[in-house]
Amino acid sequence: MSYPATDQLSSAERAFMINATEIDILPGVWGDLDEPLHSGPASALVPILLPLVDKGWIEVCRLVPWTAPDGSPGEQPGPPIPREDLPTVLANAENWEYPQSDTWLGCLTLTLTEVGQSISR
Repeated sequence: MSYPATDQLSSAERAFMINATEIDILPGVWGDLDEPLHSGPASALVPILLPLVDKGWIEVCRLVPWTAPDGSPGEQPGPPIPREDLPTVLANAENWEYPQSDTWLGCLTLTLTEVGQSISR
């Protein structure tokens, strides 16, 4: 089945939608990007991501602690970062790199909104 909204997305926009579907941390988007964006600077990706946020399809969050029903620790997306804060947050190159530590707590993650979930196929 084809979804018209996604047929009109660029490959880079699709990469962000995939990342949000997987609730991966932000650096995971690099693996879905085509050249030249894959080798380019993160600053080139911000103008691609922000319109998806503005359309209400994606939210940018930080991972926060979560406890599984069996008591094991984990992470889950926290509240969305306010739109007005995103340019500054996304300008920080560290947010586009995998962390050096074992934990992803505090890392940026993308999540699909309810609207994004309805068009992401």
